[in-house]
Amino acid sequence: MSETIRVNFGHPIPLFPLPDTVLLPHALLPLHIFEPRYRRMVGTCLDGPGQIAIGTFQRAEHSKSGGSIPVRLAVCVGQIIHHDALPDGCYNILLHGVCRAKIRQIIEPESDRPYRMAKLVPLERVDEPPVPMPEIRENLRELLTSPRLKRLRGVDSLMKWIDSDEVSTHALLELIGFALVRDTELKYQLLAEADPQRRAVLIEGELHYLDRLVYRADGQNYREWPKGMSWN
Repeated sequence: MSETIRVNFGHPIPLFPLPDTVLLPHALLPLHIFEPRYRRMVGTCLDGPGQIAIGTFQRAEHSKSGGSIPVRLAVCVGQIIHHDALPDGCYNILLHGVCRAKIRQIIEPESDRPYRMAKLVPLERVDEPPVPMPEIRENLRELLTSPRLKRLRGVDSLMKWIDSDEVSTHALLELIGFALVRDTELKYQLLAEADPQRRAVLIEGELHYLDRLVYRADGQNYREWPKGMSWN
């Protein structure tokens, strides 16, 4: 679990930026690693702490001159908890989100290291137990057991976590955000937000939005579906 994994922020961590992909703490992210530079990165990581900083690109600022795409400042440090080395040199890995962090400095590739590294600072305290948030947890329970939202895929698993005393409300917010939030920009906001209370506001707002969306889908006449498609 994230609470038992230590991140040494005194040393640079390999940086793996991905388009339209955001990892949140406590969540699991499977990846297929095929680019030679990142195959090299994973191989090096497996010989060390096994940690990678998962970032995302600022695509709107992509330089038309062919320069590199800027990486957004907030990242999630992920721990490789499983890997398969494939015969062609590729890897299948499973990352467990450990903590959110902010890029302080990017170290560009060198001749013997084809991938970037990053010096990071934590975005929140990682050495203190999470503060209980019983009201937020109850609000989440009420929303996810509503007649419309409880029909969403993955909600059954989320309810098991809500009912588990071993899963903190902090972790629950991360798991709900990773499972139900599809908008990459909103998911990045959740990653960049250090205050769990404000993350809860974002999550609850998204759940209310999903509830309204399902309501509209339920009320749609199939004859009004554009080109034979429904809101679903």
